[in-house]
Parts: sequence; structure tokens; C-alpha cells
Amino acid sequence: MNAALTISPATPADACAIADIYAHHVLHGVATFEIVPPDVREMAGRMSSLLDAGSPWLVARDDGGEILGYAYAGQLGPRAAFRFACEDSIYLRHDRLGQGIGRALLAALIEAAGASGFRQMVALIAAVAGAYPASLALHARAGFAACGKLESVGRKHGQWIDVHYLQRVLGEGDRTPPSQEP
Repeated sequence: MNAALTISPATPADACAIADIYAHHVLHGVATFEIVPPDVREMAGRMSSLLDAGSPWLVARDDGGEILGYAYAGQLGPRAAFRFACEDSIYLRHDRLGQGIGRALLAALIEAAGASGFRQMVALIAAVAGAYPASLALHARAGFAACGKLESVGRKHGQWIDVHYLQRVLGEGDRTPPSQEP
């Protein structure tokens, strides 16, 4: 990993770079089931919604300030009972894979999500049926445990896509009740 890598909270000014990174994954990958990349305005709105809810959205920058990837965690579901569970998402620039950026972002996101009050983090990892993507290994190294798989539930780029479910405790998890019930 580049020693000059910095991770910080995303700002509205980051929406353009984030939209560009995500567009590549929408058009060429299977990590997202979207097939039309959202424009900068839509991405800025998604960022604003999560940040306004107190959820973390982070960016990784090189020493020149260029965004190399981003990660965020949002409430797992819309109902109040999901308040303490989040789902993570991590996207890297396609030309910066395998450099430790994802590992650094995930570690920072785990910490930020716990600080935001989340007690569980869930990862939904899409993969071509039968494949083992790097995201599975990344999450396993970060303490996530496999808790299920939906086979061939998506179809993109002429391939069936599986969705792997992984989960990790944040902070005290379910050992103690929250300070306030939903």
C-alpha cells in the first residue's frame, strides 16, 4: 500500500470522482446490480442522504489528493429495528486494485461505523456464479464470517451472479443493549 494514502470523510466536492469510480464498476463489473451509472447529481444525493443520517462515507486519497476509492456504511434496512445494523460498500478505482486500499478503507469504515452506533456490519458480495472474488477474502481477513449465499439471483454481462452474505460484530455487538431503543 502507498504510504501516502490518507482516508478521510467524503465531502460533496468528492461526488464527481466517486461517480466516475462507481460508473466503471456499473459498466464493467458485477459488484453492483445497477446497469446504468448514476450521474454526479444522483451520487451526491446518495452521499448526502447517508451523511445526513449520521452514517460514515469515506474516501481514500493519494498524496496528491486524488481519490483512489471510497467506502460507506448505511443502515441495513429502512425499518427502525435495523438502526444498529449496517451494510458496507467499497469501490476502488479499477486501476488501483490489489494495492491494499480496500483493506485500509474497510478497517477505517469498521471503526467509523462502530463510532456511529452500529453494532453489526453486513457485507453483500456479488460474484460470478462459482467464483471467489477478492472482496470475500478482504472481508474474511477483517473478521467477517460467512452467513449465507443466494445462488444465481442476478444476471449481468451474460453471467449469473451469486450474492454472498457475511457479517461482523462492531463494538459490543449484541452483548449489551443500546443506550436508546429504536
